[in-house]
Amino acid sequence: MTAPLHVFAYGSLIWRPGFEHLGARPALLRGYHRRFCIWSRHYRGTPEAPGLVLGLDRGGSCQGVVFEVAGADAGAVLAYLDARENLAGEAVYRRRLLRVKPPDGQAVVAVTYIADRAHPAYGRPTLAATAATVAAGRGQAGSNRDYLWNTLAQLRALGLRDAGLEALAALVP
Repeated sequence: MTAPLHVFAYGSLIWRPGFEHLGARPALLRGYHRRFCIWSRHYRGTPEAPGLVLGLDRGGSCQGVVFEVAGADAGAVLAYLDARENLAGEAVYRRRLLRVKPPDGQAVVAVTYIADRAHPAYGRPTLAATAATVAAGRGQAGSNRDYLWNTLAQLRALGLRDAGLEALAALVP
């Protein structure tokens, strides 16, 4: 029997994982925080009018969800996630194995995707500029605004708070 795979989700994977899993529960990742720091020219924007999507950026901590995947499905799930997170081979995220801690259990090592600060799609716009981009962004996967609201709604449903996303949401009409 192959050991299960754990996947840490912090954005759309929370509410739309797209893969079979054995279960999901809240977890805390230390050393990284959730931030709209990846310019999206496909999913939430266009080449002419990029949107922004979430990435894990250095520093702080992030509350998200850890999924448990059957070991037999690990290879297929990793291939799916690599293609989803780095659309068309554009390596804007780096896959990493990091320790996450569910509030009610033992820490586990989970696969997650970290923003690559060296990639041209990485950016750190001001809060006001992020809000304007999120308010206007629209791509193949829908509006940037919906992406923000869906992520916030799922975090709230899990009893998790993200002060940065809350501050951003207050600025997005």
